[in-house]
Amino acid sequence: MKKTDTSSALQAFSNLTPDTMLDAIESTGLRCDGRFLALNSYENRVYQVGLDQGTPLVAKFYRPNRWSEESILEEHRFTLALAEQEIPVIPPIVDSNGNTLHQYRFYRFALYPRRGGRAPELDNPDHLEQMGRFIGRIHAMGRTQPFEHRPTLDIESFAIQPRRFLLDHDFIPGHLLKAYQSLTTDLITQIEQCFERAGNVQHLRLHGDCHPGNILWTDAGPHVVDFDDARMGPAIQDLWMFLSGDRNYMTARLADVLEGYTQFYDFNPLELHLIEALRTLRMIHYAAWLATRWSDPAFPLAFPWFNTLNYWEEHIQSLREQAALMNEPPLIWN
Repeated sequence: MKKTDTSSALQAFSNLTPDTMLDAIESTGLRCDGRFLALNSYENRVYQVGLDQGTPLVAKFYRPNRWSEESILEEHRFTLALAEQEIPVIPPIVDSNGNTLHQYRFYRFALYPRRGGRAPELDNPDHLEQMGRFIGRIHAMGRTQPFEHRPTLDIESFAIQPRRFLLDHDFIPGHLLKAYQSLTTDLITQIEQCFERAGNVQHLRLHGDCHPGNILWTDAGPHVVDFDDARMGPAIQDLWMFLSGDRNYMTARLADVLEGYTQFYDFNPLELHLIEALRTLRMIHYAAWLATRWSDPAFPLAFPWFNTLNYWEEHIQSLREQAALMNEPPLIWN
């Protein structure tokens, strides 16, 4: 895509209207009934859409220039393969021509069946064990072949590049700049040391963003949704986001998750060295993600607390706490 096309596509994405969204969906041959509901997504634009016939579906309009067509289709193929093994993920709808990715003007989009659900209970050992089983099954499939068009979770893309962006674009208040710069330099060294202690960790295809908000719980069990951040990385990346709180609490929850996980996939305990390193990477990356999207009108509306003095003071304090946590021994799994 040429630079002018890129600019036009981003502008069109920011100004996506309900009428255009409905026209795009109807270009696939479906008939909408005019009902739509914006769902909680900011990286992409996601809507629940009513149809003249049948149950509503979910339409995801992809942010331009984030993923190539090949990488989107690779994620679609992965979730379709998981669904074929009766793993409860929600893959895109395949149309009569075998397509899962559609194009309308500047917009690339996919359609999904609507699935309801509630958040899992992270204090419930049965919920954690069941989630562990399904993530273990995902990883068993994920190890069979690598992604070819999707990135790997690494320190460069989750810490070094985001840190550089924040330092280069005047987001951090001047009187906090030196503290942030010094602290993140030390944190990156600590993260590298955590990876060294973990050793030669196997990388496999991951969900990549497996936080509780991407688990929909029903009476029949969980559905794992939103593989938009799928990438290569260590297995613990899809497990650590269920662990928070003090050390004893996290140790108990880890045991619950791994009780189910290891029924389907072996867990390497050396990866426990990575939990706080990965948490730190996510915190650095998340701040920079908000900064890179700040020109999108949806972001200041959705995240009014970002880029305030209070935010940066608390962010730096949280990173200091991570520095201390990465110096502690890893969690123990018996």
